Amino acid sequence: MAVQNGKDLLVKIDTTGGGNFETIAGLRATRINFNAEAVDVTSLDSSGGWRELLGGAGVKSVSVNGSGIFRDEASDERAREIFFNGETPDFQVVIPDFGIVEGPFQVGSIEYGGTHDGEATYDLSLASAGELTFTAI
Repeated sequence: MAVQNGKDLLVKIDTTGGGNFETIAGLRATRINFNAEAVDVTSLDSSGGWRELLGGAGVKSVSVNGSGIFRDEASDERAREIFFNGETPDFQVVIPDFGIVEGPFQVGSIEYGGTHDGEATYDLSLASAGELTFTAI
């Protein structure tokens, strides 16, 4: 796999509920984290005293974090609506030369900041809120 541009990792919101995805504007840095909880089934009978894990069990989750500047009023407003209304709409996370993760996410936090001589910034965190799909690209 060749080196990727970080700017190509995109977070998109389904703005209408009908599959119309728009990139959250102004993101400068984005991170995605995949997790799968292990279910330990180790017992006194475990071979050699080694830990044993139950395959296919446990809770899977994905978290997404992004930070950036305000550029697009509509996508910023939509993110705030999702947070304050407790919605879990579909999002897409486009990972360059890897794939697209799509499904419901909850906006876990939005932080706003800025300095007197700089731009206004924000940090956004998303948590998976249901079954996600992965499409290789």
